[in-house]
Amino acid sequence: MDLGTVAALWRYPVKSLRSEPLRCARVLADGLEGDRSAALIVQSPLHARAGKPYRGKESSQLHLTTDPETAASYAHDAGVDVALDREQPRYFDAGAISLLLDLWVRDVEALVGERLDPLRWRPNLYVTAAPYVTLREADLIGRTVRAANVVLRVVAAIRRCVTPTYDIATGESLPAVLSEVALRRENVVGVYCEVLEPGEITVGDALTV
Repeated sequence: MDLGTVAALWRYPVKSLRSEPLRCARVLADGLEGDRSAALIVQSPLHARAGKPYRGKESSQLHLTTDPETAASYAHDAGVDVALDREQPRYFDAGAISLLLDLWVRDVEALVGERLDPLRWRPNLYVTAAPYVTLREADLIGRTVRAANVVLRVVAAIRRCVTPTYDIATGESLPAVLSEVALRRENVVGVYCEVLEPGEITVGDALTV
């Protein structure tokens, strides 16, 4: 079944910082090459996240920059000391690859009454759904999808935090995004996938299920 077309590819070299658009992505066994290969780790000993990555949940400004020093200054302004760390292979919250259909973004736009940039949800793969596709996240759990020579298995729906409420250009919050997603979509937008067969994905590739 044709699910749609890969409309955009993004990776996030430093967790929680701004995305890097890709025309072609190399998919390894543990996710996109270079995705979330570093993170800002909280150094403040009394902070609730001490020793863990500083995230969008803690700052609406992190995704405004790709520069770790600038992001660290945002944290410092909030009274939090952080340091760039590359010791772990990956700094994922959960699944290796996140997949988002434009259909699901349209769902949320209808709920809040305005257009929303898909980057609010920080996906790796953004797919324009085929016109006849009506599948929502729960319909894909456990199923296998293919783009070019890459095969993925959908393993979980992505339950959302405050981060998608932030405008990607200004950091301004739109609380209705999270409240409506929680009330009307069981707090879910997007799915996590694991890699079954590594390879390369290019913008314009068909995604089949």
